[in-house]
Amino acid sequence: MAVKRRSKRKRAISENEVVIPVVTKGMVGGKYKPLSDHEIEQIHQTTLDVLENIGMTNPLPQFKEVALEHGCNFTDQGRLCFPRSLVEDVIARAGRDFVMYGRDPKHDVEMSDKKVHLYGGGEAVTILDLGATTYRPSTINDVYDIARVVDYLDNIHSYSRLVVATEFTDLLKTDINTAYASVVGTTKHTALTFASGKHVKPTIEMLEMIAGGEGKFLERPFCHGGGCTVVSPLRYGTDNCEVAIASIEMNAPVWVVIAPQSGATAPAALAGSLVQVFAETLASLLLIDLIKPGHPVVFGPWPFVTDLRTGSFSGGSGEEALMMAASAQISNHYDLASSVGAGMTDSKLPDAQAGYEKGITIAMAALAGCNNVSESSGMMASLMGCSYESLVIDNDMLGMIMRVVRGIEVNEETLSYRAIKDTVEGEGHFLRDPQTLSLMKTEYLYPSLADRSTQEEWQNEGSPDIRQRAEKKAREILNSHYPVYIDEKIDKKVRDNFPIEIPLDVIKPTKDRF
Repeated sequence: MAVKRRSKRKRAISENEVVIPVVTKGMVGGKYKPLSDHEIEQIHQTTLDVLENIGMTNPLPQFKEVALEHGCNFTDQGRLCFPRSLVEDVIARAGRDFVMYGRDPKHDVEMSDKKVHLYGGGEAVTILDLGATTYRPSTINDVYDIARVVDYLDNIHSYSRLVVATEFTDLLKTDINTAYASVVGTTKHTALTFASGKHVKPTIEMLEMIAGGEGKFLERPFCHGGGCTVVSPLRYGTDNCEVAIASIEMNAPVWVVIAPQSGATAPAALAGSLVQVFAETLASLLLIDLIKPGHPVVFGPWPFVTDLRTGSFSGGSGEEALMMAASAQISNHYDLASSVGAGMTDSKLPDAQAGYEKGITIAMAALAGCNNVSESSGMMASLMGCSYESLVIDNDMLGMIMRVVRGIEVNEETLSYRAIKDTVEGEGHFLRDPQTLSLMKTEYLYPSLADRSTQEEWQNEGSPDIRQRAEKKAREILNSHYPVYIDEKIDKKVRDNFPIEIPLDVIKPTKDRF
């Protein structure tokens, strides 16, 4: 009977000519607020105290020079301190309400208001193969394969490498190949990381070639760069600061991600950890803005949490969920385009622990209105590993989270007085009510992977768990979704001019690879 009911529903749905998606990228969050307005102000004022009186050490010479010109002072202890008025002026003029472009415009991401987007990213060094119980070192092929899986999945809105090509020792070759593997696998907007600021220019040259010629990429940059510009506590990191400044030349937003760890490189008190991470992230905003005023910055306060019993990072904890949601809320208070990390489960397998840790942390960050929830798909083992099956499972979960972000529309039609009256006076159920059929595909989101079958159907299928379902789906994607996003002649030109190591038979296979 269940199968017959579903087929009747499918026939009813097919009669509708236009179906509005239940969830889309950019739905507005911000309803969850773990901090009161007074608490935000307390954190803000203490953050300004830290920047004005303690300051940052190890600024780049070019940044120190321009900062001193703007009224900063350099102490006898070698610390660069920022006047409160300057910090507040930079917050007020910072680049905001910008777009991160996809190579395909349908993937454009609007970083404004409290619009929520879900990002893939992580930079793990190991990968869990389909059906495996042990991890292996990740490779450049994995960077590409994960990119095309992300390209296929609707609820992951942008891409940043989830794994590192561990086989390379040449850092320029690593950065060039990572950029190539990413953009050949997806037309979604892509975040890039660089080992050196000197690697940005040759990468731009390659991206210009891929985009169709000189100036094409810079007109519509579908990648951006940046870095972890601070070594906590309160010390600029030379290499990543140079990368962030060089990334301005991409004509795209520069992302800064700051991740002090509570009880280790930040105070154990959660409020104190928030003070430090915002001082460090604002110091990074100052780094970009004083060099190029108003340049858009993806503002990334990522306060990490420590399991104080062991000293290890705990990405799936309740404290982590609170801290990332609070970071999104404070960033929204500043009206800055925000990024936080959520979905960083400590589990080693895509199991129940991974499910509840990912679900809670990502949902809280999204409901708090984070513009760009990173680490939200595929990541395992406290960011040390990545799983293809988890990507597919997480895509289902992210759809559910975006449905929660969308919320409940309350208006005269949805209050349903007419439907209630007609049903009570008529058949006594709502199954054939016009409202029920009209809302079936616009009010309700149906998972593509989660099991809603009967017990009998599930048993007849072999009683699979969600990982087994995900393995089957991921294998189908990996063996079939080989998009052609770079013209063959352009690809040859790229390979002739840059040290591309990913083999052609990986991106153009003649048989199933998985």
